[in-house]
Amino acid sequence: MLNLKLVAALAGAAGLVLGVAGTAAAADGAELFKTKLCNTCHGDAGKAPIMPVYPKLAGQNAAYAAQQVKDIRDGKRTNGLSAAMKPMAAAVTDDEAQAISDYLSKQ
Repeated sequence: MLNLKLVAALAGAAGLVLGVAGTAAAADGAELFKTKLCNTCHGDAGKAPIMPVYPKLAGQNAAYAAQQVKDIRDGKRTNGLSAAMKPMAAAVTDDEAQAISDYLSKQ
C-alpha cells in the first residue's frame, strides 16, 4: 500500500501539471472530472476509488462535495487525506468545483 507521503508527492506533481494544463473554463462536470484528473483516484464517475480509504463521490450531495473541495483548497479542512487532495484542489475554481459536484451528485 502506498504511504501518505508518496501519495501527497504524486498529487503535488499532478497539481503542478494541472496548474498549467487544467485551466479550461468548461462548465461540463463530466469533462472537468476527467480534465482535473479526479477520476485518477476516485475512479470513473466517482464510483470506484483506487484505494479503499478514498471516498466514493458518486451520489454525494453537490453542495457538500463542492464545499469540501473549496475547504481543502483554501486550507480550512486539514484532516484525513486532505494533504493528498490539496494540490489537486488547488487547480479547481469555485465554478469548476460546483460543476464537478453537480455531475457527481447525479451518478
